[in-house]
Parts: sequence; C-alpha cells; structure tokens
Amino acid sequence: MNVIISASELAAELAGGGPPVLLDVRWRLSTAAAAGEPPFDGRAAYREGHLPGAVFVDLERELAAAPGGRGRHPLPDPEEFGAAMRRAGVSAGTPVVVYDDGTGWAAARAWWLLRWTGHPDVRVLDGGLPSWDGPLETAPPEPAEGDFVPAWGAAGLLDADGAAEVARTGLLLDARAGERYRGEVEPIDPVGGHIPGAVSAPTTENTGPDGRFLPAGELAARFRELGVSTGKRVGVYCGSGVSGAHEVLALAVAGVPAELYVGSWSEWSSDPERPVAVGPDPQ
Repeated sequence: MNVIISASELAAELAGGGPPVLLDVRWRLSTAAAAGEPPFDGRAAYREGHLPGAVFVDLERELAAAPGGRGRHPLPDPEEFGAAMRRAGVSAGTPVVVYDDGTGWAAARAWWLLRWTGHPDVRVLDGGLPSWDGPLETAPPEPAEGDFVPAWGAAGLLDADGAAEVARTGLLLDARAGERYRGEVEPIDPVGGHIPGAVSAPTTENTGPDGRFLPAGELAARFRELGVSTGKRVGVYCGSGVSGAHEVLALAVAGVPAELYVGSWSEWSSDPERPVAVGPDPQ
C-alpha cells in the first residue's frame, strides 16, 4: 500500500466513489510561548480554508497526551484517541488521507498513530495543503460517526531502553536538525546532544524545496548511506515524536520498516541518569 498520495490523485479519489476521510492536522513546532508570542493556531488556519470535507484534528489534544515525564508529545489516551477519530468520521473500512500545512510532520504523526493502532489504509498528502490547487471550504463538515477502534500494541514502538538497544545493535536515526544533534543549540529541551550511538539524519533532507518527498529510490540511497541494510533493525527519534514520525514515513516510502521512539529527546533528556553524547560523532 502506498503511504503518500499526490494532490492530483487525491482530487480523482474525491471525485469518484468511496472517497477517503480527510483529516486536517495543521500544527507547527513553536518556541513562541517562551518569547511571549502567541503560538501558531491550526484551528484558526483551518477555519480560513480547508480541503472540502476535511475535519480538523488537534495534535496537542487528540494525537498526544499532556506533556510530562514521558516527553512533550507522549502517546494519547487510547480511549480519547479512538473517540476523536470516530468523531472525525474514521472507520476501519474507509481510506484516510491526512494533510497539514506542508511540512508533513503533523500529518505524519496522525498517519503513524492510525497505522500503529491498526488502521489498514492511511496516506499523507505529499506536499500538504500548498500542493492542493482545488477549491477550499471554510465551513466545518458534519461527518457521520466512524467505527474505528484503535488496537494499542507494542510492535513499532520504542521506549527509552528500546531506543538505547537499537542504537547499540541496529541503527537509531536522529531526525532533528544537525545542530541540535551535535548539542550546539537546544531551544526547547533541558539538555543538548543526542542518544549515544544515534546517527544524525535530519528529516528535512528527505524532502525537496516544495515539501514533497524525494523519489523512493533517492530516499533508499540516502538511508543506505546512513547505515540502513537488509535485516538491520531501524529506529527513529526526534524532539518529541512528531518529526520522527515524518522520518518513519520517509523510510516507509523507501520500503524500510522502522520503529518510533515517541518520547524522543524530550523524554530522554529529562532523566539526568541517561547518557548524552555531543558533537558529530554518534558515540
């Protein structure tokens, strides 16, 4: 199954029989609060215009639990996540397409959560809303209640100990910007640096200037250069499990299965007992 869909392909599916459920997950990583500025308001952007029939999903409230010891965007409560998806019209037998404002990070978080909890057909709009040249709507839809019940499992999910194990025995990719990996800057979390053994792999290098993913062959070549090989266990982390989901999506485009450490650096760095590496070298 394809994990991404182009705007032209989506337009054709919306015009045909059995259109997918559309989820609008506009969100941006923001340090505005620390500077006393209002953060990005995805719901307000949604009201200004969204894909026809799309339902807004709040990443902070519906795709994550409250920040705390498990990180800034820990897994949401299973019951609350399932209820939010059903309110949005998500059913197990209906395709779902998720989009955001172009970075793909928030859409990937929704994609990963739905796939991880058992939905069989979820795709991300490649390039997000900026790639769409069709009409937009401002009125929110009233979708019929869906029937999707998430199946909470363990496969594909890493905790801190699991991430450390993958860093030792497999390949753990750090999806953050290189300067955060090296510990040169840390605008959000209490400590700079990376998990010892992790390899720097900024997720921004998986897309072109238009926000669309590089071709699958180019992505596969990039990941091979980073150390991906047949049979090797691959894990991904980032700051709080959002851009890391985008890297997992890029790996899926390239045909590489990967696990996500949702707590990521925000959880790892909160424990002073966990080791921290700095500089360009993984160790």
